[in-house]
Amino acid sequence: SLTLGWNYGSMLGMILVFQLLTGLFLSFYYVADGLVAFSSVQYVMFDVNLGWLFRIFHFNGASLFFIFLYLHIFKGLFMVSYRLKKVWGTGLLIFLLIMMEAFMGYVLVWAQMSFWAAVVITSLLSVVPVWGQLIVMWIWSGFGVTSSTLKFFFVLHFLLPWLLLVLVMVHMIFLHSTGSTSSLYCHGDYDKISFGPYYWNKDFYNFLVFFVFFLLVLLKPFYLGDPEMFVEADPMVSPVHIVPEWYFLFAYAILRAIPNKVMGVVALLMSILLFYFFLLVSNYTSCL
Repeated sequence: SLTLGWNYGSMLGMILVFQLLTGLFLSFYYVADGLVAFSSVQYVMFDVNLGWLFRIFHFNGASLFFIFLYLHIFKGLFMVSYRLKKVWGTGLLIFLLIMMEAFMGYVLVWAQMSFWAAVVITSLLSVVPVWGQLIVMWIWSGFGVTSSTLKFFFVLHFLLPWLLLVLVMVHMIFLHSTGSTSSLYCHGDYDKISFGPYYWNKDFYNFLVFFVFFLLVLLKPFYLGDPEMFVEADPMVSPVHIVPEWYFLFAYAILRAIPNKVMGVVALLMSILLFYFFLLVSNYTSCL
């Protein structure tokens, strides 16, 4: 009773491991210092053997991850997966951490767009009553986005994936303790089939997706990148338009649509926390 839609989860697991491995390689050569961070990325691209390959795979792997992440969430909504409360709750926590992880990785390039994105996004925390400005200064490790901020982001960007792996394991344990939601909207044992060979062979489609991904990345490595990401960060000159990566455009649209800064941040938080309200929905009755 499972279709290819159930491949999204396993695909996300494969991409997460892929991102971990490529990111680990890049961390060997990256220097978290505002003076040389951008140059270290260029060093990986032009001087390290196959460094360009690891960099473009890691860069585009984030987009591939979010494609399947959004598909996974939409499939969960369509299949009423939020009735599995522990699975849904851990999944949303993973989603929030992945957004943080992607944002911090974006900043590490220390290019014009990523630097000013860091300034804008971290400044949003100033809307927190009383403690807002102190929180912003704590994240900045000073009075502005500097090398200290970059080091802070790099450490978190390196450590968070290991926490993500633990949460993914917890997510899978909760899932296997209850079983996946059925495409028939039933949750009985009578319609279940053996995992192998009736389903595991569908995982081979994941390798097909990876093949297409590798092909597209090699042909158009920076198709999803912004031209400002090829310019070193300049704290004195901001880009004309500060636009995030495509997978954060929903947040950008919300903030731009609401003129008031506080209300914009509240609307952005509600757009994410709204998914937690599904945990309050009562379970429907499964088929007998």
